[in-house]
Amino acid sequence: MDFSARLYKKTAHYLTAGCLLAITAQAYGADDDASQAIRQSFAAHPSACASTLAAAELQSSSLLHELYAQEAFLPLWQEPSRRGALLHELEQLADDGLDPNEYLLDSLRTTLPKDIQQRACADLLISHSYLQALQHLSRGRVAQEPIEPFWRAPDSVSPTPRPSVLSMAGQGIDDLPAAFATARPILRQYQQLRRAYAERRRLPLAEWTPIPGGRLLRPDMRDARVPLLLARLAAEGYIDERPAVASDHYDATLVTATQRFQTRHGLQADGMIGPDSLTALNTSAAARLEQLRVNLERWRWLAGDIEAQTLLVNIAGGQLSYYRDHQLLWQGRAQVGRPERQTPQLKSLVSRLTLNPTWTVPPTIMREDKLPAIRRDLGYLALHQMRVLDRDGNPLDPTKVDWQHPGAIILRQDAGPKNPLGQLVIRFANPFSVYLHDTPSQHLFSKSPRAFSSGCVRIEGIVELLDTLLPADDCAEIARLLASGNTKEFPLRERLPIVLAYWTAEVDADGELILRNDLYARDQSVLAALQRNTY
Repeated sequence: MDFSARLYKKTAHYLTAGCLLAITAQAYGADDDASQAIRQSFAAHPSACASTLAAAELQSSSLLHELYAQEAFLPLWQEPSRRGALLHELEQLADDGLDPNEYLLDSLRTTLPKDIQQRACADLLISHSYLQALQHLSRGRVAQEPIEPFWRAPDSVSPTPRPSVLSMAGQGIDDLPAAFATARPILRQYQQLRRAYAERRRLPLAEWTPIPGGRLLRPDMRDARVPLLLARLAAEGYIDERPAVASDHYDATLVTATQRFQTRHGLQADGMIGPDSLTALNTSAAARLEQLRVNLERWRWLAGDIEAQTLLVNIAGGQLSYYRDHQLLWQGRAQVGRPERQTPQLKSLVSRLTLNPTWTVPPTIMREDKLPAIRRDLGYLALHQMRVLDRDGNPLDPTKVDWQHPGAIILRQDAGPKNPLGQLVIRFANPFSVYLHDTPSQHLFSKSPRAFSSGCVRIEGIVELLDTLLPADDCAEIARLLASGNTKEFPLRERLPIVLAYWTAEVDADGELILRNDLYARDQSVLAALQRNTY
C-alpha cells in the first residue's frame, strides 16, 4: 500500500473512530479525553495502569507504545463488535496448542469501566493480549534458544522474512481474522498438525493398561502379556474385532495390527515388540496430545526458516525431504547422530559437493573410537586405508608414533568403498563439522529409529537426490567425476537452504499422523516451558 493510500485509510479510520467516540461521549468521555488518558498511561504517568501492566510495557520503546503511536493513541477496543471478534480469534488458539485463557479473555467478556483512566488501562490490556497472541502464534510461545539451541548461518536469513508483529497488529485492527491468519504459520506441516491436534483434543482420551517389560515378543510366540497387547491396540482402533476368548498367542492378526501401529509411530514394522515398541505402546493418550502441542511450538519456531526451496532433515524421524516451491519433490531415509552424539539443529546454505571424499577423523571420534582401536592393533590403520599426518598434512610413519600420547596428529582415510563418507558429501557452513553424506552402511537404513552416526547425516540414495537437485549437465559431470575415483570439489551454481531440525510428530505425505518416540528426550523440556505461566 503506497503512502497516500495508507494516509487515506488512517484518516478514514481516525474520523470513524472520532465519530463513534463522539456518539458515545456521554458514556465514557470525549475522544480527546480517552486519547489523552492513553497517552498519560505511557512514559509520562506509567503508574496509572501499574495494576494491570508491567512498567516495561508502558515505555516508549515497547511494542504496545508503537502500536498506539501508529494509531494516534486512539482507543482501539471501545466497540463491542471488535472486542467480540478478538475474543473469537483468541479462543481459536486452543487448536494451536496455546491456552486462550493466557490472553485474559475476561477483559473482553466484561463491560469496559466508565472511568476514563480505567477504561484506557483496559484498552491497553486488551492490546497487550492481542500483541502477545500474535507474537506467540507467529514466533512461538516460548524462546527456542534456552530449550533447544538452533544455530543459523549469518547469511542464511530468508530473503522474504515474515511480517513483523507490529505490522500484523496494525493492519489487522480492522480485520482480526486476517491478522491471525497472517500470524499463523502457513507451512503445510503446521497446518496439518494443527488440524490433527484440533480433532484429537475434542475426543475422549482412550485409556489402557501399560504392558510390562520382558523378553522380546516375536510373532507366533505365547506370552502372558498378549491380552494386554490386544486391549492396547483395540483401544485406538488397530484391531476391528476382539476375539471372544482371550488367548496368550501372538497370532498373525495381532502381528498385522502391531505392524500398523509401528508404522504410525515411526518404528520398524517387523511385528516384534522390544523396548522401542513398548515405549510407544505405553505412552498415554494424554501424553500424545501434549506431544502434538510441543511440535506445534517447534513449527512456530521453524516458520521463518523454511523457504520455498529447502533441504529439510527431520532428526528425530531419520528422514530427508527436498521441497521446491513448497512442494515435496524428493524424500529419503537418513541416519542421524546417536543420543550420546546428537545431530545439531541448524540452518545453513549448501555450497559445494565433495566427490569421492577422503575422511579426516574428527577429534571426538579419534579420541573415543579410533585411538583405542589402533592401540589394540596397529594393523587397524592399513585395514581401513587410514594415513597418519602431522598438523601440516605431512605423512608420518605409524610405527614411530607414541600412540599413548600421539600429540597433534591427523588421521585421514582414503577415498574408496570402505570410506565412511561413501561416494559423496554435501557440505554447508556450520561450527559442528557436520554434513550430509553417503555411507557404506546401507543395511542400517532398514532400521527405525536410525540413530547410528556421530552427528553427521547419512542419506540413502544421495547420488540419486542430485538428479532432482541439480541441472542435468551438472549431474552428467558429477557422474563422470565419480567414476574417475579421484577426490574433487564441485561448487554449486546456486546455494541451497538446508535445515536440520527436530520434531517427533507430523502428518506424513499420505495424510497419516506419525507420533515418534522422543529420540533425544527433548519433548518434556519444551512442554514444561509451555506450561509455565508468563503472567
